[in-house]
Amino acid sequence: MSTLPYAADAESPLKPEELQVLRAQYEKEGDYVGIQTKFNYAWGLIKSSSRPDQQEGVRLLSDIFRNSPERRRECLYYLALGNYKLGNYAEARRYNDLLIDLEPANLQAGSLKGLIDDKVAKEGLVGAAIVGGLAVAAGIVGSMLFKSARRR
Repeated sequence: MSTLPYAADAESPLKPEELQVLRAQYEKEGDYVGIQTKFNYAWGLIKSSSRPDQQEGVRLLSDIFRNSPERRRECLYYLALGNYKLGNYAEARRYNDLLIDLEPANLQAGSLKGLIDDKVAKEGLVGAAIVGGLAVAAGIVGSMLFKSARRR
């Protein structure tokens, strides 16, 4: 669990029966699903610990974001959160930064920014360690090949 209380949504999925209520309403409305029903279902999917659910939540929210300009602001945080949970940190940062530009005092967005920055820094260090390890391994192999070639 995060030490950043305002980004608690990053770690707290709905109970399966709660998500099922949202899914049932969404499916009941079918082709005529309302924006609020779609948003509620997408919100529940984003909070899920299932990657396919999170992907579907981001897809639904992206659709609302594109097609309903009056609802964009309320989609920003959950698009940022969904992309964060999926590991799409550049997209998460982009949506979160848009929200921070609109609402600089938004505590959820500020908290999520910290989570995104921490993940990017951590993954950057892991990536650098992997690249460094590969470089060392390549150097050792190259040195062995060079020594072997000199002996012949």
